[in-house]
Amino acid sequence: MNKPFTPTKRALLMAAILFAAPSVLAQGPQQVISVIDVRAVSTGYRASQVLGANVTNESNEVLGKVDDLIVSRHETAIYAVLSVGGYLGIGDRLIAVRYEDMSPSADGRGVMLKGATKEWLKAMPEFVYAH
Repeated sequence: MNKPFTPTKRALLMAAILFAAPSVLAQGPQQVISVIDVRAVSTGYRASQVLGANVTNESNEVLGKVDDLIVSRHETAIYAVLSVGGYLGIGDRLIAVRYEDMSPSADGRGVMLKGATKEWLKAMPEFVYAH
């Protein structure tokens, strides 16, 4: 014969459910958040400062401008899309280089691509966005 729950039994049942709930919720998917050194990050370069920057070589010859930055989906590499070969934005084309191959220019206003020449950049394959 089934007996209805008394108020005491109901209170004990509710307490048991509430006590067990956090441990059940804790068994869900864990979030993985990496702790980073924010001071190290803050000394890096902001994308807004790099985009549009002149690209020069060691002779301080302006070779083009940084048009875009792309983070690879399958690698940890960042690529710089450079606009090169044109004059005042006419006739230019896009090429891609590894961002790590560039360094800040001597004046700090642009980036330097060591060893690059206009001829070398002209010979590089044109970059076209996938979508």
